Amino acid sequence: MSLVVQKFGGTSVADTDRIKAVADHIARSKRSGDSIVVVVSAMGKTTDELLHLANQVSKVIPGREMDMLWTAGERISMALVCMALAEREIPAASFTGSQAGIVTDELHTRARIVQVKGDRIRSALAAGLVPVVAGFQGVSTANDVTTLGRGGSDTTAVALAAALGADRCEIYTDVSGVFSADPRIVPSARKLPRISFEEMLEIAATGGRVLALRSVEFARNHHVSLLVRSSFTWEPGTLVTEEDPSMEQPVVSAVTSDATSAKITLSGVADRPGIAAALFRGLADRHVNVDMIVQNVSHDGTTDISFTAPKDDVAASLEVAEAMRPSLGAVSVVADDDVAQVSLVGAGMKTNPGVTATMFETLAGAGINIEMISTSPIRISCMVRAEVAERAVQVLHAAFALDT
Repeated sequence: MSLVVQKFGGTSVADTDRIKAVADHIARSKRSGDSIVVVVSAMGKTTDELLHLANQVSKVIPGREMDMLWTAGERISMALVCMALAEREIPAASFTGSQAGIVTDELHTRARIVQVKGDRIRSALAAGLVPVVAGFQGVSTANDVTTLGRGGSDTTAVALAAALGADRCEIYTDVSGVFSADPRIVPSARKLPRISFEEMLEIAATGGRVLALRSVEFARNHHVSLLVRSSFTWEPGTLVTEEDPSMEQPVVSAVTSDATSAKITLSGVADRPGIAAALFRGLADRHVNVDMIVQNVSHDGTTDISFTAPKDDVAASLEVAEAMRPSLGAVSVVADDDVAQVSLVGAGMKTNPGVTATMFETLAGAGINIEMISTSPIRISCMVRAEVAERAVQVLHAAFALDT
């Protein structure tokens, strides 16, 4: 008998028919002899609708109260799933994040998990119940309700799987696995049967929306294998697990694009030690997640610094940069949100030269200009104009023959 954590996203429980289908699947899994722990997201667009309600009543939204409001969505889902399971004669019990023992830090709307107690979940499993846990939420060390940010239900599921010693964690969504590119952009994109944690981390960080980045980090750190499947077709999905050293890795596994970042440029910055350190310390103190960084060659004692950050953090980035502009000696601070990041990801890049050259030649041949570049051992990312990002993905996918 295996212990399996099954997570169902918002589209999987979007309405009562979907909830019934999910309950049927959970019941089949339970009757096959497995012990099942379920994690659910809020139904459909509930989280967005709750944010819309908040904006209608106030322009000032305290993070603590937003978290209290947001967590109502998952509570609805978990109760309805338990009711659907009761009709199928599968005993179940619902648990909020706090009841499940998900303890977080005190940062509202994007808290981080610091501990998973899980005592009540273990007790429920021992009693033969199916615990149905509200994803995306926990309780802070100050005993306040918190939410985990985008993709938080994925993180909840992986964290529970790690704490409970689950045999696997299944992530059910509206796609049948991880693909070599977004099938909406590249119709010939191929589903990957298996991918390493490292590759999945890079895919999640560069625009692949199948799994939340933090959930993959948690899975890698705690050695929790993930199976990504569709809750609409139930077909075999993609296994995300440790890299197999006995197998030769593909040079490039996937091409991704991400238009959720903006480029911020400080012009005329004084070129002296400590300037960049002061700027990025100020951004870190505001919890701004910086990705690409480019500093131009100095001329007459000044230089330009450009960096990318999520569009949600542009206001905070500009506030920090403007406040520090006199001390940095900067002439101007400008944000550009009409950009997109296009990336190649593949474990085989570590041992295969020429990938960078082929990428740059392919983009040049398509008339696509590169504005910024960043790399890791298994990823190459280029910042381009947003309007050509899809074209860039298509030509790169063809250049590396990823549909075969």
